[in-house]
Order: sequence, then C-alpha cells, then structure tokens
Amino acid sequence: MMEIVLVVVVIIAIVIAFFLRNTGRVEQARAGLPIDARVVYSDTGAWERVEKALFSRRYRLTGKPDYVVQGETGAMIPVEVKPNRTARQPRHSDTMQLMAYGILVEEKFGTRPAFGLLKYRDEVFQIAFTEELRAEFFEILAEMRAARRAKNVARSHEDPVKCRYCGYREECEERLG
Repeated sequence: MMEIVLVVVVIIAIVIAFFLRNTGRVEQARAGLPIDARVVYSDTGAWERVEKALFSRRYRLTGKPDYVVQGETGAMIPVEVKPNRTARQPRHSDTMQLMAYGILVEEKFGTRPAFGLLKYRDEVFQIAFTEELRAEFFEILAEMRAARRAKNVARSHEDPVKCRYCGYREECEERLG
C-alpha cells in the first residue's frame, strides 16, 4: 500500500513540475524573452527586487534593463519591455536606451552583446548592436553631458505629448500646446 501512495505522489509531482515549466515558458514568451534563454538579471519587480543597477565606471553610465537573459550559446542579451507601447518600428529613444543597456551588459559580463530585444505590446524587435548604433549612442551621450553644463538647453522635440508629461513643463519657456 505504501508503494502505491509513493508512486501516486511521484506522478503528481511530475505533473506539477511539467505544468510549472510550461507556465514559465508561456510567461517568458509573453515577456518577449527567448524560451531557450535563462534570466540572469531582472528589474521587473515580478521576482526579487534588484538592489543594484548595472554600472560602467569607464563610460560613467548606469541603468536597469528589465531583463538580461543568457542564450543557449552563453551570449548575454539585454531586454527592455514597453508593455503599453504599440508601433510597427521601434522608437529611436527606445533603441538608444537598449543600446545603453548593451554597453552596461558588456561591462558587467565581459562580452559585447550582438543584439538586444525590445518588447512592445504586440511586437518584439531584435536590435542589432552595430558599430554605427554604438557610435550614435556615444554621440548622444556626449551631447547630453555637454547639455548638463549649459545654462540653457533648447527643447529637443516637437511632440506635445512629451511636453504634457514633462516634469519641467511649468518652468519651460519652450513648452508646446
């Protein structure tokens, strides 16, 4: 009788393990993560809270990607999730944010990622980290650092929605709408 109970318990445990594994894969796919990848860093709050942002002393850059996953080849892949965003093409600002995470991942894990993943509500974009994209990112970073030292910085867009939600709206003489 004891053997039968033990066999039933083992079978139930196997079924539960199979269910949890499949549920995890579904959630991983829904988040835009490759199913064959292992999550090595997360800042979504869904699991444990990440206490430390990634930091590059070399570039004086810091940030928290939503995920860093390790592919089956060992490659580290930064992932940024924008769950409420819809678009047929990734926004330039999101691409630059992902490039920053690629640089931070390179510093943290010692290997340059070939690409990152940008997950919008209905699309997942694979962004290749080309030398051109990297150079453009560092140009923007230099412009941002120069702007921090400037007395006045002109508005950098023509988007009334950005202005509406800007924290400096009330003080800005160039606000739109």
